[in-house]
Amino acid sequence: MVKTLDSHFVTDINTCGGQPRIAGRRIMVGHIAVWHEEQGKSVAQIANDYDLSFSDIYAALAYYYDNKEDIVKLINQEENYAEKMKNMTVSKLSNKLNGKQN
Repeated sequence: MVKTLDSHFVTDINTCGGQPRIAGRRIMVGHIAVWHEEQGKSVAQIANDYDLSFSDIYAALAYYYDNKEDIVKLINQEENYAEKMKNMTVSKLSNKLNGKQN
């Protein structure tokens, strides 16, 4: 018996931090979940915007629902990391607008 959903995903510690992603792409399951669940994008819109098949998207959503706790944890880790990097980076534009020298 072949598990067809599994053929849509890969995990590789050297790509995207080992997070599950669409095979052959750098689009993670978490991305698709956020676009669909939080941003309200339809499957057709995601497929069109990112040149994905409907089966890739539905497989990603099935994986997300089967592993929701783990995927949400990964999404939160990414958001926390991005916020940390944002807070550590000095914006040259912001400093210029506020009259500060770099």
